[in-house]
Amino acid sequence: MRSRVPDEPSPVAVLPEGGPDRRTLRTELLLVLALSLGASGVSSLIRFIGALTRPGGLADQAAQLNSSQAPGRPWLDLAWQLFGIATALVPVALVAHFLVREGTGGLRVLGFDRRRPGFDLGWGAAVAAGIGGCGIAFYLIAQASGFNLTVEPESLPSVWWKYPVLILSAVQNSVLEEVIVLGYLLRRLDQLGWGPLGALVASSVLRGSYHLYQGIGGFLGNMAMGAVFVLLYRRWGRVGPLVAAHAIIDIVAFAGYALLAGRVDWLPTPK
Repeated sequence: MRSRVPDEPSPVAVLPEGGPDRRTLRTELLLVLALSLGASGVSSLIRFIGALTRPGGLADQAAQLNSSQAPGRPWLDLAWQLFGIATALVPVALVAHFLVREGTGGLRVLGFDRRRPGFDLGWGAAVAAGIGGCGIAFYLIAQASGFNLTVEPESLPSVWWKYPVLILSAVQNSVLEEVIVLGYLLRRLDQLGWGPLGALVASSVLRGSYHLYQGIGGFLGNMAMGAVFVLLYRRWGRVGPLVAAHAIIDIVAFAGYALLAGRVDWLPTPK
């Protein structure tokens, strides 16, 4: 697999001629973040403060993902799950609209397209294998040390749609995060005159912030992952491999937890 795609646009963007000025782009960026992962970061901080001030240690508390929205009513639950997945992707559609309006061809300029499926999936799997293993080890150490809540990746009922919904949820997470926090955010920061280091720090801190509800370990681990993803995006000029990597990591985490929770001693579960 080649590490560079010859026909990709440069991942370092400049202010478009005849397009929106820096003030307009700054406002646009803040609004997109306020409607998506920036708001999630604030929500995560509030939840973390709540966990810190609650009696008991962080490891004795649970951070739940993919939980039932209508217990005992599987069809209504499925409707809510699909609704949540679909609406979470609206900010991605908004970003695509802004990029089309800019005259770039939409998400293609970020390298989120079908031009290089082998490249994207191949490098995505390689990145997932490297980061996924380190991430699991870091989480287990942080949780055992009391710096992290016990993460419960799924608590869905045992119904036919459980695993398809978990896969869709993983794909939604990966598309939302990598398109906005990686491709779109870095493009706008480049256009606003930020240097590469400042943009890397901003993207990494934002990624860590909306994982803070998991604890300090979730914050630091995702910051480190964010820094690696920024460097890889700068090298490849494509978010495609990183969307694939993120999706694989989350699918393994969600489905793996569903299969292993309560069956192995090394996997923490809520008390």
